[in-house]
Amino acid sequence: MQPLENRVALITGAGSGLGRAIALAFAREGAAVAVADLNRAAAGRVADEITAGGGRATPLALDVSQPESVAAAVSETVATWGRLEILVNNAGICPLTSLADISLDEWNRVLAVNLTGAFLCSQAAFPHLGACGHGRIINIASLAGRTGGVTVGLHYSASKGGLISMTKVLAKLLAPSGGTANCIAPGPLETPMTAEWPEANRDLLRRQIPLGRLGQPEEVAAAALYLASDAAAFVTGATLDINGGIAML
Repeated sequence: MQPLENRVALITGAGSGLGRAIALAFAREGAAVAVADLNRAAAGRVADEITAGGGRATPLALDVSQPESVAAAVSETVATWGRLEILVNNAGICPLTSLADISLDEWNRVLAVNLTGAFLCSQAAFPHLGACGHGRIINIASLAGRTGGVTVGLHYSASKGGLISMTKVLAKLLAPSGGTANCIAPGPLETPMTAEWPEANRDLLRRQIPLGRLGQPEEVAAAALYLASDAAAFVTGATLDINGGIAML
C-alpha cells in the first residue's frame, strides 16, 4: 500500500521548484494532488507531468494573498476529489532587499504571500482537514525563520518566523480531530528562486554548509511525504530542519 493512497492534497506554489517536487512525490505515493500556483500554466505543466506518469492531479490558479482565490481553490479541490486531507503551504517569495531599501509596499507583499497566504489557506481548509480525522498541514518555512537570514531580506525572515509560530497554534487546533500541523525549515536549495540570486550569495552559503552544497528539492519533498503519512501521526507542532548542517539547532 502506498503511504498516501487515496489521500487528497492541495499544494500551493506547486508550479515549480520545491512545490513541484512535493506534488510529484505525493502523486507518486498515491495522493490525488491539486497543483496550485499563481502561474496557471506552470501548474498545468506539473499536473500534466503527474497524469502522464499515471498519477492524479488537477491544476489550479491560486493567489494565496487573496481570500476569494483561496476559497475558490479549496472549493474546487473538494468538488473535484470529494474531500481535502492534506494542505501544503509552500507558496512564497524571497526578495534580497537590504533593510534600508525595503519599502512598506514590499514588506506588505512579502508578509501577504508568505504568512497571510498560509493563514488564509489553513483557515479555508481547516473544516475539511478536521472532518477527515487525519488532516495534515505542512508549512514550508525556512532556516531564515529559525536563525535570521544570511542573504535574504529581513521581511522574508520575519514572515517565516511567523509561519513557524503559527504552525504550533494550528497543531493545537487540529489535535482534537486527530490531525497534525508541522513545519519544514529548509536551508538553501537548488531551485528557480535561488538560481536568480547572485553567484556570490550562493558561494557564501555553500562555504557555510558542512555538507558543502545546496539541498535538492526532492530531499525536502521526502520529509513532507513523511509528515503527510500515517507514519507521522504522533508528530505535531514540530519544525524539521533540512539544511545540510548550516545550523544545528
